Amino acid sequence: MKITRISVYQVDLPLEYPYWLSGGRLRFDSIDATFVKLETDEGLVGWGEGTPWGHTYLPSHGPGIRAGIETMASWVMGLDPRQVLTVERAMDLALPGHLYAKAPIDMACWDIKAQAMGMPIADAMGGGSRRPQPIASSVGAKTVAETRAVMDRYRERGYIAHSVKIGSGVDDDIARIRDVEAHRADNEIILYDCNRAWSRQEALKVMQATENLYVTFEQPCETTADIAAIRPMHAAPVSVDETLVTLEDAVKIANQGIAEVFGIKLNRVGGLTKAARIRDVALAHGIDMFVMATGGSVLADTEALHLAATVPDRHLKAVWACQDMLTYDVAPGKGPRNVQGHLNLPEEPGLGVKPDETMLGAPVAVYSA
Repeated sequence: MKITRISVYQVDLPLEYPYWLSGGRLRFDSIDATFVKLETDEGLVGWGEGTPWGHTYLPSHGPGIRAGIETMASWVMGLDPRQVLTVERAMDLALPGHLYAKAPIDMACWDIKAQAMGMPIADAMGGGSRRPQPIASSVGAKTVAETRAVMDRYRERGYIAHSVKIGSGVDDDIARIRDVEAHRADNEIILYDCNRAWSRQEALKVMQATENLYVTFEQPCETTADIAAIRPMHAAPVSVDETLVTLEDAVKIANQGIAEVFGIKLNRVGGLTKAARIRDVALAHGIDMFVMATGGSVLADTEALHLAATVPDRHLKAVWACQDMLTYDVAPGKGPRNVQGHLNLPEEPGLGVKPDETMLGAPVAVYSA
């Protein structure tokens, strides 16, 4: 089997509500999605998606994905997509770094590989938990009152897991955390996500002031070195997110005891193949995980769900699904959807969902053998 054609589509995905990150530091109204269709000489077709969360959240952006695919296309053309490691190495040779650009091709290869095996991607990867996975909301709001309102909106949809954005200032953050905890249900999973906004001193002030609540903080500082430096000075569990990019990052964080939780974002780390290695480091060190797309449609959500199903249930906290935040659906009625705040693994071979191509428009680029 050989890759014979790569078609690339660009779609803007508007958000239902304006989204504020780090207490209003960044605002997003729409995200730039790239969809990749891989065709083979044996008729199997695989789909991938790469949707960074805007252009300013991480060193990745939509146009960069499409430029990266242009650079890598000739290197992967003619390869067997079932040999995901061969494709991975070809992409790494063609374009060092730029992991986010490689993720949609890797995703499409896994889609084809699992279809050829006649099973879902999670099973093809050697996992396949059928436990309905809790969906983590993403609560981007500017005030305490708005935070409560957004969480209530998600609770009405059945959500029990929430990623509450903080980072707007020490006093505001302490007040927000205390208010959320005062109204927290017994079964809720809550992560307080700073998105790198705090200095070391700010992080310590908030984390020490809320120690009695024993809450978990995600990415409290800009760098892993910053998080490590204040680690001995507080008792709060820490999740790493933005600075967990490579296998080397995972090994360092695990070996040095910097974090108790990994936030694995598939687009950021380069796709399923590379994410699986980071998962294994976490499992080897007893580190729990949140598994997430960086953003995007039901396709990206489904990819994250497949990886989540390869994590033992006791180590998987929640998945994140962006689909409920969007007003444009590229696969109406298809794929895993919110059922009482949870997603269920699809049983179809491969990814288990593909877009309605009429919703994508004409491809912006096509590469063929």
